Amino acid sequence: MPRPKPAPASSGGWFAGWGWDLMLGSIAAFYAVMAPYNKVEESFNVQAMHDILYHTYHIEKYDHLEFPGVVPRTFIGAFVISILSSPAVFVMRLLHVPKFYCLLTVRLLLSCVTLMSLRLLRVQFHLLFYSSRPLPNIFALALVNLAYSLWFKGSTICTLQTLIVAAVVFRCDMILLLGPIGLALLLSRSVSLLEAVKYCVSTALICIGFTMLIDSIMWRRILWPEFEVLWFNSVLNRSSEWGTHSIHWYFTSALPRSMLVAYPLCMVGALLDRRIVPYMLPVFLFVVLYSKLPHKELRFIIGSIPMFNVSASLAASRLYNNRKKAGWNLLYILMLGAFLVSLGYSAVTFMASYNNYPGGYALKALHEADSSVKEKMVHIDAFTAMSGVSRFCENEYPWRYSKEEEISIEEFRERNFTYLLNEHQSISGYKCLFAVDGFSRVKLQPRIPPLSLVKVPKVFAHGNLRDPDILSLNWPGCP
Repeated sequence: MPRPKPAPASSGGWFAGWGWDLMLGSIAAFYAVMAPYNKVEESFNVQAMHDILYHTYHIEKYDHLEFPGVVPRTFIGAFVISILSSPAVFVMRLLHVPKFYCLLTVRLLLSCVTLMSLRLLRVQFHLLFYSSRPLPNIFALALVNLAYSLWFKGSTICTLQTLIVAAVVFRCDMILLLGPIGLALLLSRSVSLLEAVKYCVSTALICIGFTMLIDSIMWRRILWPEFEVLWFNSVLNRSSEWGTHSIHWYFTSALPRSMLVAYPLCMVGALLDRRIVPYMLPVFLFVVLYSKLPHKELRFIIGSIPMFNVSASLAASRLYNNRKKAGWNLLYILMLGAFLVSLGYSAVTFMASYNNYPGGYALKALHEADSSVKEKMVHIDAFTAMSGVSRFCENEYPWRYSKEEEISIEEFRERNFTYLLNEHQSISGYKCLFAVDGFSRVKLQPRIPPLSLVKVPKVFAHGNLRDPDILSLNWPGCP
């Protein structure tokens, strides 16, 4: 199978290559620091890393036993990141640094792992915001990037084995990527069927045994997590309960919004350099196959973006090299304009993401407002927990926390919580102390800038009216 030329970032020598890596790493770190909190999709791995670092072998204290989620997930990725970050976390615990900074530590470690895998391709226009997000998809993405690099180098067996590890351990849907790539390698006679079966089956069996050993201990039952995920999503088709999109949504919405200028450039790259086509077609087929599943999210197909960006980089390189030729100069100017538009759009989406974690900001504001040494119990409702609050956000004594579910609004009056963080503006027996706004939508406006964010109150902090110490503090109040 013909191979595309190396991406232009690696052609500028050692210093130029590392310069780009440092720039991308700085952007990824900026995103992690500015938007440090996590959404519900990331909660399992966030809580798992917290528990591994803080509860170690006391599994009975782990969060997943009380809040198991819809389907089980593997602990292997959380173990890897926790082990790598444990020296820094150990020092911070000795110095009594707030756990929030340990959250930043594990996220930056995950970002380093993701970006190290992206270095193997040396091209990327997106993914930096997601690189530190502890999603199963991101753990799998690092392996997918490695598989792409091995594929370009002609290491076909290693390519298949890497994708099998990603599918068996982290994301069962990587089978949809493994299948087209494996078929392409067989049809191009890059690997024999017997050889592929021998190495792939042995790799799969080893990975199944390893994940079952680790996760059966952690979940306290015989378990292969990704098999249960596959059964839940594909056989039972239960994922559609979380919403559905049209069959073309990935190609008409998700990929254009995530890749921006790289989306049209990847199509141009396939036309200008046909050597990338045998690599793009299996990945394209992966997205087509995934489009059959009614429930759709960008993270499901995030493994396709690096390959599409390789094609986009080939187009950008060709336009840059021919920019002084007649006809090509206009296309080059259009590309530069598209880059500027993409930059502006990225700034808007970053600000939307920054304001998309009201739960995390609300708990932080509550900690800052009450510095007394009196014991305090905070109840965190489901919406607040899903919009930024994790165990990493909790402070030590005198703060205590509860995520008890199925408490009616009327029942709160009889409970002895000091504070409530929830999505209700008024609760009997409690005073609304302050509200935290969250992102609602983007609004077009007839001025510069043409886009603005609309924010509305999302999380409300309430104080118990029976506690006079709370009422004596200076609170901003609620709208």
